[in-house]
Amino acid sequence: MQQTAEDLPQNLQHVRLQDRDVYLLGTAHISQQSVEDVRSAAQRLHPDTICVELCPSRYQSIVQRDAWRQMNIFRVIKENKALFLLLQLVLTVFYRKLGEKLGVEPGAEMKEGVRQSELTGARLVLADRDVNITLKRVWGHLSLWHKCKLFFQLAAGLFVREQVDEELIEELKSKDQLEVIMEGVAKSYPEIKRRLIDERDLYIAHKIRHAPGDTVLAVVGAGHVQGIADNLHREIDVAPLLEMPARSVWPAVFKWGIPGVIVALLVLGFFTGGTQHSVESVSIWILVNGVFSALAVSIALAHPLTILSAFIAAPVTSLNPTIAAGWVAGLVQTWIKKPTVADLENLPKALTSLRVFWINPLCRILLVVVLANLGSSLGTFIAGGWIAARFF
Repeated sequence: MQQTAEDLPQNLQHVRLQDRDVYLLGTAHISQQSVEDVRSAAQRLHPDTICVELCPSRYQSIVQRDAWRQMNIFRVIKENKALFLLLQLVLTVFYRKLGEKLGVEPGAEMKEGVRQSELTGARLVLADRDVNITLKRVWGHLSLWHKCKLFFQLAAGLFVREQVDEELIEELKSKDQLEVIMEGVAKSYPEIKRRLIDERDLYIAHKIRHAPGDTVLAVVGAGHVQGIADNLHREIDVAPLLEMPARSVWPAVFKWGIPGVIVALLVLGFFTGGTQHSVESVSIWILVNGVFSALAVSIALAHPLTILSAFIAAPVTSLNPTIAAGWVAGLVQTWIKKPTVADLENLPKALTSLRVFWINPLCRILLVVVLANLGSSLGTFIAGGWIAARFF
């Protein structure tokens, strides 16, 4: 039955694509009305295919709600994914707060799109680019200075903003979640908008264009609707959108260069200043590195043995780029207080506030890894500068 404009949600845009009908439903990621709009559009349009703004990994997090129970914390530490996972969990805290205030879970409209595909028998198409590719392309195309600046801006915004005011809620209702995370700095970084928003518009348009069926309903963030509509009528080569950015040589230079310089200074000190000068420089290196890393780990309320391991590991690992102080401290903390099934089951509760988050054993391990590395890095620069200054 042909639907009239009055029957359909107001934020539904119809695009005639050759002999097919494509409906772009612009949604807000934190809105009960958007959930109802998805349900109404699916039931009235009877689409052959429903496209949702989800990638496979985000989809799995929806359909496998207990997937986090299978987490291998040892693998997370060894694969150097502790910081990424920690930021994900902190963001979850933030969005859970919004959900509590609004009475709706963030992203519920995408879940409703998945549910409607099951109820109506429509094919489901995951139309978004993998979130890991998106974040790596955003990160990989920033200069080292911009990376540092952006990291501290994001970290400050995540940890400091405890209260969620009404103005922020209204802002988040009409924008894409990934966009919201970085929009505060996107104006200063045009490259971020290009990778985070514009490229995804192209990718999603390609997925919708090639979705099967005569009638396609696409559930996407309201901020993406116009960009997708503008690109639906043309063929898009998505291969460049999936390429990983070339690795910069500078991380490797710093990774190996700084320890090399420190070792050279220690050796030079021995030949120019004698044994006493060399012993003092080595003492500075050990104490400064160890103390800063141990103090940083103490902030996470780590076990005393973990704090001791950070103190011992930092001076050594700072000179060995193949291992990190955070790995050692994190593994020790895991060995002492390995997360139990109960701890994992309590993770949703831990994500209700930063205070509860801070005392959860799993979250504490991640904090230990990140803080130990930060403390060791800070100690490296301070101790290195101190040792170098002794020559002048």
